[in-house]
Amino acid sequence: MRAAVATGVDAPLSLEERPVPEPGPGEVLVKVTACGVCFTDLNLVRGHYPFARFPVVPGHEITSTVAALGPGVPGLAVGDAVGAQFLYDSCRHCDYCVRGDQILCPAKRITGIVADGGYAEYGLFQAGYVTPLPAGLDPVAAAPLMCAGLTAFNGLRRAGAGAGSRVAVVGAGGIGALAVRYALAMGARVALVGRSASGEAAARELGAEMYVASRDTDPAAALRAWGGADVVLNAAPSTEAATALLTGLAPDGTLLLCGYDATPLTLPSQPMVLNRLHVMASPSGSPHDLRDAPAFSARHGILPRVTPIGLDEAPAALEAMGAGSGGGRRVITFA
Repeated sequence: MRAAVATGVDAPLSLEERPVPEPGPGEVLVKVTACGVCFTDLNLVRGHYPFARFPVVPGHEITSTVAALGPGVPGLAVGDAVGAQFLYDSCRHCDYCVRGDQILCPAKRITGIVADGGYAEYGLFQAGYVTPLPAGLDPVAAAPLMCAGLTAFNGLRRAGAGAGSRVAVVGAGGIGALAVRYALAMGARVALVGRSASGEAAARELGAEMYVASRDTDPAAALRAWGGADVVLNAAPSTEAATALLTGLAPDGTLLLCGYDATPLTLPSQPMVLNRLHVMASPSGSPHDLRDAPAFSARHGILPRVTPIGLDEAPAALEAMGAGSGGGRRVITFA
């Protein structure tokens, strides 16, 4: 099989021929249909994950069909459409795993960082950590739902977004654009915060009722004039962008980090105490969340706009993303 492999920090992806793996007990061999090119993949080759294992096949936004099953895998059959995500597996016996919060397991392993992911024609995954996909869901457009969609959807519902709430989304990239559409489908009112006025037309097209250009307007003041946001979801890869919106929260509001950088999170204590504000983060999701996010997407017709590319184009796509010229959401497809 052909695979794109990350061989080390700051090294370009290498295109290789590898044997198709065979599933052992509790394992599922899948034929990859599509794999999204995610900013996490770029952070891998930039050396942002000291626990990464090289060489490794990147990619954790995976749609596929079951090619073979190892012994002891119930509930799946060859040919089933399944998705795989950021969470490769966990210990299965700690308190977090037992209560269904496997994403919080201290021993969790991450797809495409410590275990081979979806930049390959076939992938080997753990039973219980892949999920059946809803019937009729476009597998190419659905690939980013396995991470960007899951992160946005799960974060919003854990932060309490719902009917009548006011949700402000910072950034309209892969996570942000889906967060706007999910929040609207949950019944929320939505504002989108971008950097320049040029983003307003796209924000309106997504359904946001208000757009704030942070270069021209104090975004926190704009949110306060709106009535205050019950949830601010930061989808921008900037911690500073998140902190700038804290005072735009309504009392009892939540600042939700889905995007961040290496800058420490520094927040003023007094407005947090006086208004009982909350700060939380959303690290993707657990297996049951991976079932819920695509199901919600299918019910509401929520899919991202993607540009399919071949595996040969993956190294260039990752380099372009690093240069800030990715040109939209790229998804690697396999015939």
